[in-house]
Amino acid sequence: MNLMLHACCAPCSAPILESLGNQGIKPTIFYFNPNIYPREEYEKRRDEIVRYTHKLGIPFIEGEYDHEKWLDAVRGHENEPERGSRCLLCFKMRLLATAKAAAEHGCDTIASTLSSSRWKSLSQIDEAGNFAVEGIENVSYWAKNWRKGGLQQRRNELIKENDFYNQLYCGCEYSMARLEK
Repeated sequence: MNLMLHACCAPCSAPILESLGNQGIKPTIFYFNPNIYPREEYEKRRDEIVRYTHKLGIPFIEGEYDHEKWLDAVRGHENEPERGSRCLLCFKMRLLATAKAAAEHGCDTIASTLSSSRWKSLSQIDEAGNFAVEGIENVSYWAKNWRKGGLQQRRNELIKENDFYNQLYCGCEYSMARLEK
């Protein structure tokens, strides 16, 4: 398997990268998160995962940060709750970009660290992953539930061990607004 792993942040990615390494899989990280707001937050999360992938010697690719394009993609769904239709549209946008990047860089499989979060809907992530690879030749979606096997506990340990910045909201301004309530 030549895996392109869509990564949302270092805390979610670290236990997954460790688990993959234990299986002999060295993915390419694709950081594509135009949902993250504000830009400073995006850069803070990006810099943390760059620091960690550099430490591990894992290839890192950054997608374009175009928050306006993301806003257009979710327009009309701003007031949806977490796990609502806005999230599915967001996942589809991000995983489609991942599948396209995988094809460009010779990867045959995509997966996402989004499926490690208990705050996200696994069925939405899987729907978005399957949508993303439709029509993209020689790229498949790996529907992996990263919540199992002690990875959540390991995540907490790795946050402390690596002194990761650990955000309190998914990234978009709509989830941030709910956090502030």
